Amino acid sequence: MAAAKVFIFAPADETGETHRRLEEAGCALTLGKAGWHTPQGNNEDEMRELARDADALAGTSIRSSPITRGIMEASNKLRIVAKYTIGVDDVDVDAATELGILVTHGPTESNWGGVAEGTIAMILAMLKKVRERDEAMKRGRWRADELQGTYLGRRLDGYPGITIGLVGVGRIGSRVADLLHPWRVRLIGYDPHVPPARFALTNVEPVDYETLLREADVVSFHVVLTKETRHMFGAEQLALMKPSAVLINTSRGGVVDERALADALENNKIAGAALDVFEDEPLPQDSPLREMRHKVLLSPHMVSSNVGSGLGPGITWATQSVLRALRGEVPDNVYNVDVIPKWLQRFGGRSVLSS
Repeated sequence: MAAAKVFIFAPADETGETHRRLEEAGCALTLGKAGWHTPQGNNEDEMRELARDADALAGTSIRSSPITRGIMEASNKLRIVAKYTIGVDDVDVDAATELGILVTHGPTESNWGGVAEGTIAMILAMLKKVRERDEAMKRGRWRADELQGTYLGRRLDGYPGITIGLVGVGRIGSRVADLLHPWRVRLIGYDPHVPPARFALTNVEPVDYETLLREADVVSFHVVLTKETRHMFGAEQLALMKPSAVLINTSRGGVVDERALADALENNKIAGAALDVFEDEPLPQDSPLREMRHKVLLSPHMVSSNVGSGLGPGITWATQSVLRALRGEVPDNVYNVDVIPKWLQRFGGRSVLSS
């Protein structure tokens, strides 16, 4: 039996352990140029050639050449596209479903929990002016009015506390709510895709999107990037916000219209923004966001990255998914679940592994 071909389009396992595991199972590996440190890799024509006759594709996020229909059509044997990450916005999921290909992702707690913790860090850095105070001290300054922070929670003296709005109350949004609960802030949320009970369980008050934007002192995005959510935050939405409000985006860069955001920040329509994700990654050197000093807190799409967690568990999970799919079994983290019946007809119970 010929070895099953696995094209790892964006490798991220620096130890090589999961690569060895695939090879020991009888797979022949092809590695692309993209990786975790840079999402830029092969162009689409190269990707099609590398994916030719592949039984599986796997990798972390990739920006230069998303996994398109054309790349998947390069092999009529392709069973699975396995992402190391939670997001699958760089995979044409609709095309995969139509072609009968599984798309799996890695919603590991090490990943989404890290995003939630990083979101809290960003909120506190912005509201408590951590960077500004540090810089002032290092320049010899001592106590200035502009270095005063924001008190977050309600108090017995009648101070109501601030309002934090969560756009998306899934895994990450719910964990953010849990982490904020002891701070005694008012939590409001918008998410038409979760059951009403989710709001009650997380102590988040459900509101419509416009109300959230008008009332929140902090607006934090926790949505996946889809046709529905792309640029769901632009000039029209910015105009609804308080001039003192802060934006946090740790979801996907395409959710926010960066040009509109830069304009709003430049013209003091909102007070600040903390961003871990961008429409084009890495963030271009000429982006106006780089020139806005403390109005903007920038992070290189690493909010989930922590020692001992980050992508590691997701890489292991994706590798397990690839092996199960190559054995003719359905993995347990399929994103496009609608494809499973069709996939079982094509591949169910038929292994292409030699060991």
